[in-house]
Amino acid sequence: MRKTLRLAVSAALVLAAGAPGAAAAAPAAPDCAGLTGLRIPASVMSLPTTGGLVTAASVVPGEYCRVDAELHPVDPAAPAIKLRVALPLAWNHKALMFGGGGYNGTIPDVAANVPFGPADRPAPLARGYATFASDSGHQQNPASPPSLDGSFGANDEALINFAAGDALKKTRDASLFLIRRAYAAAPTEVFFAGGSTGGREALVVAQRWPSAFDGVISAYPAWNNMAEILDLGYLAQVLSRPGAFPDPAKQTLLYDSVIKACDGLDGITDGVVSNPGGCRFDPRVLRCPGGTDAGPACLSDPQIGAVTALSSPFRWPYRIASGETEYPGFPFLSGADMRTPFLGFGTTAPADPMPVTSGYGMQYWDQWVKYFLTRDPAHRALDIDPRHPGKWLGRISALSSIEDRNNADLRPFARAGGKLILLHGAADELVSPYSTSDYYERVRSVAGPRTTEAFLRYYVVPGANHANFGTPAFAAGWDSLTALERWVETGRPPVNQVVADLAHQRTRPLCAYPGWPRYRSGDPDSAASFACAR
Repeated sequence: MRKTLRLAVSAALVLAAGAPGAAAAAPAAPDCAGLTGLRIPASVMSLPTTGGLVTAASVVPGEYCRVDAELHPVDPAAPAIKLRVALPLAWNHKALMFGGGGYNGTIPDVAANVPFGPADRPAPLARGYATFASDSGHQQNPASPPSLDGSFGANDEALINFAAGDALKKTRDASLFLIRRAYAAAPTEVFFAGGSTGGREALVVAQRWPSAFDGVISAYPAWNNMAEILDLGYLAQVLSRPGAFPDPAKQTLLYDSVIKACDGLDGITDGVVSNPGGCRFDPRVLRCPGGTDAGPACLSDPQIGAVTALSSPFRWPYRIASGETEYPGFPFLSGADMRTPFLGFGTTAPADPMPVTSGYGMQYWDQWVKYFLTRDPAHRALDIDPRHPGKWLGRISALSSIEDRNNADLRPFARAGGKLILLHGAADELVSPYSTSDYYERVRSVAGPRTTEAFLRYYVVPGANHANFGTPAFAAGWDSLTALERWVETGRPPVNQVVADLAHQRTRPLCAYPGWPRYRSGDPDSAASFACAR
């Protein structure tokens, strides 16, 4: 159905141009001046707003028209949704929406690349895409660490806009309205790309609005947001215990020891654990004599216990509305990147008040407790035990039905012709790749292997961490957008794909899950020297 619609739109563009064939691809220039002060009717959005307004429109010389707009809430006390649309001067008749990160609160860079994007290809806007994004319905306090201001959660409409994803559809509808007004034409295809929170948002739009996007790129998605939050709360308590926190020197010791033990399991020693499924490092081999802390060359018993807890599934002994029962833990004992303390353990232990030097996940938990759960900014986050939440159980359950709405039923998206590329780094220190693998298996269970194969590809990239943060063992770069375009437009799925390491000038085969690249022979920096194994 969607392919027929694309062909019809393309034909209309040809006829409108008065020329045969190739005229459909002729670049289109936007009417930038005509957008200034334009009102966005509430009727163009499928979810409730009180309309919107273009607050600014100006040409970035030689590149694109930048349009800023606000979508007004239903609740007068709720913040507006601030969005931005970039309209290229030479439009390719396609559009792409970017997802956010963390608690959002700022508009993503609409001139940026897709997550794990390539270094040798232009970003979507430079390719001629009309790109757009929003702050998801609230504005971050500039004094807060980036993407770590959860204060908006005290307002129900703002919380729903972010946690349930309502702002995504409102932004999409308003942005397409502006694109149509600017070019006097609708896009032939609309894509979505996001990582982390944006990866979760990618899966939300595919599930909740299966006809809204033709193709979706979801990278390292925090799809089961509530489940991970509960695990993070438990781990914050574990790491706050006396003597349990491994400082950065011990984090490096653990990381180096895991790499040394597991690196060669893929046939070559290259600093990358390509077969994490075959690696399960036992931290007890690093035990200090007598189990007491004896400095940076060993781990104490409390530190071994903390590392084991972070690397193990977390299960809670009660029922919540989403039906989730556990979070699978993090791959710290199979190669996760512990050299980025901000996204992992942090440089100091969690405490009350929560230090800005604690791990990102611990600060995320702190904000969630204060503004989502208790709605009391003075509440001590470490006083909430996710295993035994007491009077907060009902609120946790209610929030779970909002934050964990991804039920993995993507059959309507598949029937509408949508295509999904799912990516995760095996060394992710903030969002567990085990969780994304669990999501993939759920999709296969619901849709069946054959249907899943027809619309979804899932890749785990060895050595890649969360968003190529810091200096990962493998800084993943892959032209997923071209692969997605080809799949949507011609029906040809990605095959024999190659992922580059942007930091070390080497390539590897991009293996469909559960495959991983095993070295055979030849140049160790060339993907041709590896084969996908299972």
